[in-house]
Amino acid sequence: MALNTSADAPLPVGEVSRLIGGWIDRLGAVWVEGQITQLSRRPGAGVVFMTLRDPSYDISVSVTCYRQVFDAVADVVSEGARVVIHAKPEWYAPRGQLSLRAAEIKPVGVGELLARLEQLKKALASEGLFAPERKKALPFLPQLIGLVCGRASAAERDVLENARHRWPAVRFEVRNVAVQGVHAVPQVIQAVKELDALDDVDVIIVARGGGSVEDLLPFSDEQLVRAVVSCRTPVVSAIGHEPDNPLLDYAADLRASTPTDAAKKVVPDVGEEYERVRFLQDRARRSVLSFIEREERGLAHALARPSIEDPHRMIDEREDQVSALLDRARRCLGHLLDRADSELSHTHARVVGLSPAATLRRGYAVLQKADGHVVRAPDEVTAEEPLRARVAEGEFTVRVDA
Repeated sequence: MALNTSADAPLPVGEVSRLIGGWIDRLGAVWVEGQITQLSRRPGAGVVFMTLRDPSYDISVSVTCYRQVFDAVADVVSEGARVVIHAKPEWYAPRGQLSLRAAEIKPVGVGELLARLEQLKKALASEGLFAPERKKALPFLPQLIGLVCGRASAAERDVLENARHRWPAVRFEVRNVAVQGVHAVPQVIQAVKELDALDDVDVIIVARGGGSVEDLLPFSDEQLVRAVVSCRTPVVSAIGHEPDNPLLDYAADLRASTPTDAAKKVVPDVGEEYERVRFLQDRARRSVLSFIEREERGLAHALARPSIEDPHRMIDEREDQVSALLDRARRCLGHLLDRADSELSHTHARVVGLSPAATLRRGYAVLQKADGHVVRAPDEVTAEEPLRARVAEGEFTVRVDA
């Protein structure tokens, strides 16, 4: 319930602590799952002190229990183990400290862990986080590779050495993190986000050597899976593991079986690329030479044609035909002209023979009146009428005698 306090009427620290303790005492017992990070079993002490941590959110809480409660699981529970405890929240007023008083502790077995991981896998898969169409393609030749791995680990050495052996010019941006334990998940997530924020990083490799199912649990964490899915940079999972794959393998854009395999899949081999380039050069050279040879054969075939080899041959062959046709045309035209000339001569002779002038030359005359009318009968003229007589050599006037 709300308290009526002010700067003039504050509550003492002890009263505040007492009130908080009263609120917490009203809370019931809860089942809590976490990972034991600190375990203190002092000889002769009746109470065991532990720290229970949530690896996904980097949150921890103190846990106390009576020795007989812990002794029931002491053979199978140690630091780093995952447990489920039944505990009631307690408030230690003198120090203002919250803790859990455990009444029962149950270790989480491998089979149970695998069953939970399978349920989480199905849930994430139903959201489409593992869908193949979501995965991004890796660049052919990354210039800068982000590497998330343990400090001075064999995984780091395998990736760096194999990648530089394959392509000596490749560069790395390395983030050393915890790859197991309670700090692994937040550190790996932070490292992935840092590398994803760098524009120069072309691909991110998350690498770790082999280990047990418990050791690899951080790489099946839901928060890590979602962080990898949200990356804009392609992510490669290179966790050397047992047949049970961590969920990071399904969320990553590419899965490599080992860190060495990751280096081979991410970085091309300079020798292989040189051979590929040389092969392509030879193939291109053969293609060009084949094209040139084909065109040369086509050109030689074209030049071998009679029309190209002896271009004047057709003209020479047609020259005699043209000459013969020309002579024939000339003869035909000559015959036509000769016949026309003969016909013209005959027509001229007939015309001359039938012309009035020829008649006049034979001694005939034409009498015409003054108006030019030709006299054809005696009754057409009168006595003393002057007429004009036209003869071959000219004309003269005559008068009609009565």
